[in-house]
Amino acid sequence: MCMVIFAPLFAIFAFATCGGYSGGLRLSVDCVNKTESNLSIDIAFAYPFRLHQVTFEVPTCEGKERQKLALIGDSSSSAEFFVTVAVFAFLYSLAATVVYIFFQNKYRENNRGPLIDFIVTVVFSFLWLVGSSAWAKGLSDVKVATDPKEVLLLMSACKQPSNKCMAVHSPVMSSLNTSVVFGFLNFILWAGNIWFVFKETGWHSSGQRYLSDPMEKHSSSYNQGGYNQDSYGSSSGYSQQASLGPSSDEFGQQPAGPTSFTNQI
Repeated sequence: MCMVIFAPLFAIFAFATCGGYSGGLRLSVDCVNKTESNLSIDIAFAYPFRLHQVTFEVPTCEGKERQKLALIGDSSSSAEFFVTVAVFAFLYSLAATVVYIFFQNKYRENNRGPLIDFIVTVVFSFLWLVGSSAWAKGLSDVKVATDPKEVLLLMSACKQPSNKCMAVHSPVMSSLNTSVVFGFLNFILWAGNIWFVFKETGWHSSGQRYLSDPMEKHSSSYNQGGYNQDSYGSSSGYSQQASLGPSSDEFGQQPAGPTSFTNQI
């Protein structure tokens, strides 16, 4: 039940916080010649984080000449893989929810439904682990590439001590951090559901039958042994009573001896 409720929600949060992200940073370059300065250099970037395609122009502080730069890095592969896993996990969890609620009888008719569910759950658990780990590394690269201090090092004007370069504001990465957290939460959720799905398969029931058969044989042999001992005990007791009966009778009988002395007199 937890899987049915939380899996679609966690998947939505994962791909929405990553795939819907757009952010930016703002820099300022204050040249010695104020007319050449630019105090508001906006650099915007968004999903899928092909940062090497994000270009911007900055002053060189050498006349009206401008320098065209681009951010460094490309985290599109890890980000797109993460979002793809989240979307397909969301679609499968919705389909599984419909089957669990409205087609429960057909789901349990044969072993095919639980086996497919088990295999898909294992696959998605692995994909969530790989996708979340890859996206965590990709997000780390995005943070480094969009760090204002790193971007300022790319500008030739900022290498001259007479010019003043500074960051106006840095990009906000809270939603991307949330996407990584929900990625690993999805892995924990899907991996924890493997055991519950496995119990629905025929492999689990056949394993239980295999374990129960030797125990039944052992208990039946023990019961037979106890019955034989009881029967043996009862029969031996009966024979002992039969053998003791006559001896007690014989003991009760007294042989006819001579008459007493007074009678003889």
